[in-house]
Amino acid sequence: MNFRIHKFIIGIVILVITAHPIYLVGQRSSNFEISKNLEIFTSLYKELNTNYVDELAPGELMETGIDAMLKSLDPYTVFIPEAEVEDYKFITTGQYGGVGALIQQQGDYIVVAEPYEGKPAQLAGLKAGDKILEVDGESTIGRSTSDVSTILKGQPGTSVKILIEREGIESPFEKELTRENVKIDNIPYYGIIDEGIGYIKLVGFTQKAGKEVKDAYLDLKNNNTLKGLVLDLRGNGGGLLQEAVNITNIFVDKGNMVVSTKGKLLSKNHTYRTSLNPVDNEIPIVILVDNSSASASEIVAGAIQDLDRGVIVGQRTFGKGLVQNVIPISYNAQAKITVAKYYIPSGRCIQAVDYSKKDKNGHSERIPDSLITAFTTKNGRTVYDGHGIKPDIATEEQEFSMLSYALLSNYLFFNYATKFAREKPEIASADEFEITDDIYDDFIAYISDKDYDYITKCDETLEKLKGYAEDEKYFNDIQSEFEALTLKLKENKQADLTNHKEEINKILRLEIISRYYYQKGQIISSLLDDNDIAKAIEIINQQDSYLAILDGSDDHDGDDQE
Repeated sequence: MNFRIHKFIIGIVILVITAHPIYLVGQRSSNFEISKNLEIFTSLYKELNTNYVDELAPGELMETGIDAMLKSLDPYTVFIPEAEVEDYKFITTGQYGGVGALIQQQGDYIVVAEPYEGKPAQLAGLKAGDKILEVDGESTIGRSTSDVSTILKGQPGTSVKILIEREGIESPFEKELTRENVKIDNIPYYGIIDEGIGYIKLVGFTQKAGKEVKDAYLDLKNNNTLKGLVLDLRGNGGGLLQEAVNITNIFVDKGNMVVSTKGKLLSKNHTYRTSLNPVDNEIPIVILVDNSSASASEIVAGAIQDLDRGVIVGQRTFGKGLVQNVIPISYNAQAKITVAKYYIPSGRCIQAVDYSKKDKNGHSERIPDSLITAFTTKNGRTVYDGHGIKPDIATEEQEFSMLSYALLSNYLFFNYATKFAREKPEIASADEFEITDDIYDDFIAYISDKDYDYITKCDETLEKLKGYAEDEKYFNDIQSEFEALTLKLKENKQADLTNHKEEINKILRLEIISRYYYQKGQIISSLLDDNDIAKAIEIINQQDSYLAILDGSDDHDGDDQE
């Protein structure tokens, strides 16, 4: 057996043993089962290597086997080969060596979606919409975003040459960029959103997120007379558990339990408490969440809710109550393994899916309502485990029309914004820029010869009706009516550009603003017509209502709107 095969078999042996807690407690029957099945696996692999008709790629084949094994567990337990270890460091540190640009795939081309403000790509003049044709002389056409991203990343201080094609410039041109240590900010924006009301947008829980939130809050407090704070965790998928504890500690008295973890191994059982005096334990707080708020976001929101320290506004959160540790294994590879569940101050675990149970199709099942248990907050309010954090005030999730989805998926908002920015070097500030009727009409003219057909539920229903009618021999009798209805639906779809003008204007406005003011500008502009923000401001301004929610005398409108 050659070295590469031996290397990967050793890797999977250690992975299986490490991931199997029963092995670690030394149960003899389980030890035998592990040894037996590892011997079967090794024997099979040896025979494949000896007898299989084509040459095997040991690394690829072994990773396929590892991935298939871990797929039977939960989606968070994964194998990290040596080549991907740096990418996983980004999850905890928020930094990487690279040029600082978000890229996306449009057909066969890799396109700059957004150069990060102040990073090498933006400073070198790269713009959203630029097509990356080559990186260091290697063609990117037909390559995936992950492939190109890997090439663009590298050791800080090293250089990379990029061949760019830009609309409006006749010939491709080359840019040489020097890679830097790119740090993605946990807080892309904070500021005052209403008289006396501060706002912090938190998008990650990487190292020092707690310090960044504390610094942002102190800046707001020291330079304004604050009467409330909105902490926006919408779209925040989480990160480091300790940073969730640190952020909670900013607003919660020393000594309070924020979260505890419980696993099969005693070493995975921990209780995390606030260890410092709070920065402010009195200011009214509203935390915004949505269906994508997960993990560390849910710890912060759940702890604030369970301790009756603030009001939660938005939609029910994702429901990830599992804790992962990254564990080194052989040959510089790593395994990210679910080692525990976490429990917030009331004692509840908000995990929504039971990955140990599968339906007949092999899909994991959501925890049934019959197993949901009631818990109480510090003030005696009733809260429930499972299915994420239910907001104190539920708001409706914004849903886009099929027209907007079609325009988005065909990059028509994106490409028009690129054209717009090329033709207009300046626009009004992010909080003042609006889509005028002239801009809207220009956008409609721009997409008039573009392909963005979309299928509505009416289209699908009508097509099913036609199929049933043909099967049952009714179609000839209703053909004229069917064609008339089809034409009418087509006319209605053409009117969608008018019916959904307000929605299209909002998306277009944010896309154009990103060309001039980047992510920070998008956030500032989006706050102007954000229903959740409006609700948060209303609650902070109505102190009697705010306090009534927290003491349980007013359960408000917390019913789900899902």
